[in-house]
Amino acid sequence: MKFGIITFPGSNCDWDCYHVVTNVLKQKAQFIWHKEAKLPKVDVVVIPGGFSYGDYLRTGAVARFSPVMQEVIRFAGSGGKVIGICNGFQVLTESGLLPGVLMRNTGLKFVCENTPLQVVNNHSQFSKKFDLKQNVMILIAHGEGNYFADNETLKRLEGEGQVVFRYLKNPNGSLNDIAGIINDRGNILGMMPHPERCMESILSNEAREDGKKVFESLL
Repeated sequence: MKFGIITFPGSNCDWDCYHVVTNVLKQKAQFIWHKEAKLPKVDVVVIPGGFSYGDYLRTGAVARFSPVMQEVIRFAGSGGKVIGICNGFQVLTESGLLPGVLMRNTGLKFVCENTPLQVVNNHSQFSKKFDLKQNVMILIAHGEGNYFADNETLKRLEGEGQVVFRYLKNPNGSLNDIAGIINDRGNILGMMPHPERCMESILSNEAREDGKKVFESLL
């Protein structure tokens, strides 16, 4: 399987994603610069975390207009798998590929810590390696991870099983404790926690390798 990793000015988790794909999962990966007008042949597009364009205006709002995003939208529309992590999740909502918006944390502070989640949908392409209602520990690092959507959208997300991960101890004020969602077609995942930072036990952190199953599910 080949992963295409989008790189914007200000991305800082692109190399993390490249490392885990190539060295941990032993798969192929290629960086894709944000000015590219055409995607190479890949099976999965990863929009990594960081601070695309310095988070000016709103998180993900400027990145949404990068030339490559039109190709990502086309790729997703044809059924291609897309995963947006942290800032990548923000870019996906700004691009209209996922519903809702990520706002400032309710505490108005950047939060970086291992955070317990529960898997509430293990039938998606991104979560099938987990057990239903399995509790996992995955790192977060964001200042604007507060997920918000209108009542109708929330009702649809919950009713159609589009919520995949839920915070057990809500660190940012997200409605319904939402930490990660998929689109109605099930080929796009956006999540604020960083699974790519929780894939190697050598790090000896509390999260262990809990993020590994997100990528293993894709494989």
